[in-house]
Amino acid sequence: MERYIAVDNVCAWPNLTRLNDGTLTATIYNRPVHGRWHGDVEVWASTDNGILWHKRGTAAPGEPPGNRMNVAAGCAANGDLLVIASGWTPVMEPGTIDPDFAFRSREVLDARVCRSVDGGHTWARADTVDVPDKADRWFIPFGDITPGPRGLAVPFYSSPPEGTRNTAWMLRSTDDGQTWGAGSVIAADDFNETDILHLGAGAWLAACRTRQDGHVQVFASADDGYTWNDRGPVTLPGQHPPHLTHLEDAQVLLTYGIRNAGLYGVGTRISSDGGKSWSPPRIIVQFEGATDGGYPSSLQLEDGTIVTAYYANKVAAHGRYHMGVVRWNVSD
Repeated sequence: MERYIAVDNVCAWPNLTRLNDGTLTATIYNRPVHGRWHGDVEVWASTDNGILWHKRGTAAPGEPPGNRMNVAAGCAANGDLLVIASGWTPVMEPGTIDPDFAFRSREVLDARVCRSVDGGHTWARADTVDVPDKADRWFIPFGDITPGPRGLAVPFYSSPPEGTRNTAWMLRSTDDGQTWGAGSVIAADDFNETDILHLGAGAWLAACRTRQDGHVQVFASADDGYTWNDRGPVTLPGQHPPHLTHLEDAQVLLTYGIRNAGLYGVGTRISSDGGKSWSPPRIIVQFEGATDGGYPSSLQLEDGTIVTAYYANKVAAHGRYHMGVVRWNVSD
């Protein structure tokens, strides 16, 4: 098991994508604070399977007095890198400390679709996400942009500004990510940050964070994401958000943040039956001394190594916000 400080001085909330040439990209928020400052969505890249990282470009610049920080990311069918980014307005200038700052007094910026034809170096941008529920003023992208039998799919979640309920959605694109719409509800009232995984033949899994106590709940669809069945919780309260990954042996890997008092880190579970049952939990990395962290994103390399990116505000040997990476194997 190998562990790295991959990108220093960022809160990150990383989303990993593997490009057709094998390059790994991490889409991140570029400020060392939990979203309260003006900042941008950057894309960093690794050409050595997750060991060294360098900045490639800015997918979604923040527009003062707001920022860009909430993202979904993935590849289009033609290989282009896609990032959908929203954010908040107004926020504070970098370096400002305000203990009374509250996101619920802010507005969510419309989701911006960002597209790169050169692996993240340069970007074209357009606001082309059709919000399916006009009653909600918050509509936020999160998780992986994923190919399915009818085009691309992406998870979003919605909420009224007072945060009294959250609804997890799947949106679709039939033009390879140029425009988005045709939303269907995965789970209503108590579900927000969600990741999705296509299992084949129109079967999907969704793993959703709950609003009330922060556990992860799994849902399944057999009709290409139009209707969903609840398969129950897969983590304890305070263990979120989720990420789903295909493994080379057809198993499904769930990684999730652990944010319990006295234990911050990344946990994993594996399913061999398409998400019907799961292995016992395993902790792959702990954030010693952290008070903020998690949000893992994982992918598997051709040699079987799993690369998991996460963030933490500090660890025992490093006192700043950072994107960390752990390279590990299921058999370790």
